[in-house]
Amino acid sequence: MKVTNVILSGGVGSRLWPLSRKSMPKQYLPIFDGKSLFELTVKRNQAVCDQLLVVGGIDNYQLSRDHLNLSSPEGFVEVVEACPRNTAAAIAFASFSVNKEDILLITPSDHLIEGDELYEEALNKAIQLAKEGYIVTFGLVPTKPETGFGYIEYSGNEVISFREKPTLEMAEEFIQKGNFLWNSGMFCFSAGLYLEELKKYAPEVYSTALEAFKKSKNGFLPLEECLQIPSISIDYAVMEKSDKIKVVPSSFTWSDMGSFEALYDFTRERKGNYTSTNLAINSKKHVEFIGVDNIILIETDDAILVLNKDNAQEVKKVYERLEKENPELLK
Repeated sequence: MKVTNVILSGGVGSRLWPLSRKSMPKQYLPIFDGKSLFELTVKRNQAVCDQLLVVGGIDNYQLSRDHLNLSSPEGFVEVVEACPRNTAAAIAFASFSVNKEDILLITPSDHLIEGDELYEEALNKAIQLAKEGYIVTFGLVPTKPETGFGYIEYSGNEVISFREKPTLEMAEEFIQKGNFLWNSGMFCFSAGLYLEELKKYAPEVYSTALEAFKKSKNGFLPLEECLQIPSISIDYAVMEKSDKIKVVPSSFTWSDMGSFEALYDFTRERKGNYTSTNLAINSKKHVEFIGVDNIILIETDDAILVLNKDNAQEVKKVYERLEKENPELLK
């Protein structure tokens, strides 16, 4: 029985445009003390995992491959999706690629995690629960009423309910109650159990993903078959339906780095005594802010984005509009 770290690296990071592009998604940007989130993800899971498996997209698999050829001399397994079909299918492809008894540690490639001892402790607890026949999710003890994350209502290791991204009022209520965790998007389970539950609760995802996997060549999945797979997350396909779910409440420092608000908080923490509430990111020019607070300015060679950090989640709407109006700015 192996423990395999499955890194999901197919996202485009739309809420971090214009830094994150289709040709260079956020997980590959070397902006965290000179390292990328992808690099940090690989490194921190090596201590407890026997094998590495990367599920990526046709547009950026070479970016992960270039890094892994340098940093993983022992090798890695690669699955390349012809088109994104969300996490339920991506994890199915990983599960088809290993032995059924193998334990999979599912980690997105775009999370920033600190606190090695607490992190390893949580991983070891999850791996043990997975060996006992459970599908395990990691819940983070919340530090503020965050509206950009889903929540898990829990008691001990038992999941009472999953909650969608809440309003601010609802998030404040969750924090006050004290039995809610941030849903981290990290999971741990045996490959065989995941496939059993996927076949039971999302049979169309299972059957179409299997058909695509059977026709894959050297890890590359075929486009026609991939297009037939329903695009659905593991949360909707399995986590909210299975009766074999457990949660590991965790206290390591975690951020999904999914927005400029998260990047703002990270940057300000690193700067220490930083008096301004405004922040310029990636600009080669000297930037001054007058009469405004909580403003983030991001500059690239072909675009400038200015936003209030409280509106960070709305960047995705700009990305979606540009897909229709000016897709060149997303490349």
